[in-house]
Formats: sequence, C-alpha cells, structure tokens
Amino acid sequence: MSETAAIEMARHALATGLIVCAPVLLAGLVVGVVISIVLAATQIQEFTLTFLPKLAAMALAAALAGPWMLRNLVTFARWMIQ
Repeated sequence: MSETAAIEMARHALATGLIVCAPVLLAGLVVGVVISIVLAATQIQEFTLTFLPKLAAMALAAALAGPWMLRNLVTFARWMIQ
C-alpha cells in the first residue's frame, strides 16, 4: 500500500466519522445552548438540569438518523474492503 492510499483512507475515515457523529452531536449542542440560555435568563444555578434534556435529544437524534448513519458506515466499510 502506498503512502497516498493510506493517507486517502485515513482522510476518508475521519470524514466519515465526523459525518456520522454530526447529527447526535449537533442535537446535544443545540439543546445544551438553549438550556444554558434559559438557565442564565432565569438565574438558576443548577447546571445538572441540562443532562436529561441533552440525553433525550441525543437519543432521539440517534434513533431518527440511525438508518442513515448505518448506511454511511456500511458504504465506508465496503469502500475500505474493495
């Protein structure tokens, strides 16, 4: 295997990983920011309140985007094997 092929595989693996993780991470980010703004606006000092809504949003995002994520991973695996 040449250096160029190895670099291409690594680049493709990183890109696929970022794309597959994006929906779950973005859901957690958006919910976290919204909850933080609400907590700051109401001056509530309890930051453990963000855990359950973020967990629920990330689970929902994983459930909704799961088939798409799996298709991307299978496509990447097929590309790596060929």
